[in-house]
Amino acid sequence: MARFIPTAQRAFVSAASKTLTNSIQSRIASASSLLQFNPYATSQTHKSPFTANIIRILSNEIEYQHDYAPPHQPATSFNSFTVRDRPGEKWMTMRGKYGEYEEIKIEVTMFDGCVFVPKPGEDSTGENVVLHISLLVDISKGQGYPDMEFLCSAWPDHLEIQKVYLLNRDKTIINPYMGRDLRRKKNRKLQRTLGDYLEERGVNNELCVFLHDYMMNKDRIELIQWLGNVKSIVEKWNQVCL
Repeated sequence: MARFIPTAQRAFVSAASKTLTNSIQSRIASASSLLQFNPYATSQTHKSPFTANIIRILSNEIEYQHDYAPPHQPATSFNSFTVRDRPGEKWMTMRGKYGEYEEIKIEVTMFDGCVFVPKPGEDSTGENVVLHISLLVDISKGQGYPDMEFLCSAWPDHLEIQKVYLLNRDKTIINPYMGRDLRRKKNRKLQRTLGDYLEERGVNNELCVFLHDYMMNKDRIELIQWLGNVKSIVEKWNQVCL
């Protein structure tokens, strides 16, 4: 999974995960002022107020996240695919079958980029943020057949194929030819044909809608878990210092 994510990310604006957490970071940033203390005072007199305020800020943030947009239990299936979440990681895996012999595996990142588009309407000003998800679709027919891998972009309402790789699991090739960038205008007909191929296997615009809903929920779950982990560590440090 790690081998394709950096390639996909270079095509987009800075990571959307930073955009999604900016408001949280700004609320927590106020705690940094508590780090300024009198160097001549004892450490005991300053660690307790500091940790107490950090714990309070983290507790308030966790409560806010639960109240503002409470996450729900992640889906375990979508149409003919099974869904396997990876708690604490920035991706998940889907698996399915097509016909009797074809195995389909989809590896999906959390939001890894965005673009800015004008707001609709003649009188509208400003821009909307459109989030991006990368996915790798691996189609295998089993031993003796090369695999096809599709590097794709999942936008909120449509799928875009970037590249198609042909992989021979039985033979390692150094610096293999990886095909054209299918997003170029002259490759649109080929992209439509390959898009129909994926559509028939359930990798389509409907899947993109599901993935954006899924990753929005996962983003909230991971954030709340991360805040809870930080709070737990600070509480443990405070107990050691007392």
